[in-house]
Amino acid sequence: MAQILDPIPNDDNKALLCCYVNATSQIQVARITNVEDWYFERVVFPGQRLIFEALPQAILEIHTGMMASAILSDTIPCYRLAMQETGSETDEPEPAPVNQDIPAARPVAIAP
Repeated sequence: MAQILDPIPNDDNKALLCCYVNATSQIQVARITNVEDWYFERVVFPGQRLIFEALPQAILEIHTGMMASAILSDTIPCYRLAMQETGSETDEPEPAPVNQDIPAARPVAIAP
């Protein structure tokens, strides 16, 4: 995944694919400031999922607030937000074949 605005420094290729979800009803700002020579800041709307790449030692700061002020409401190590990557981008479950019997988890009694 490419960081369009400000890529992770090239000296370390151990980037993690991370996911953060804003589960609040307020707009948040997600920011990473502890990685040298790198700036990361994104607005995260309520219910939005933010997927990003970060170094394992990075700390995601979550700022919540109103128009002119923001409060640092949480700090999360990025290794805790890491997603499991699969071997292929096309790994999707196969749909069940049409017009075939699908066994039930337990027998179903049908009333006469």
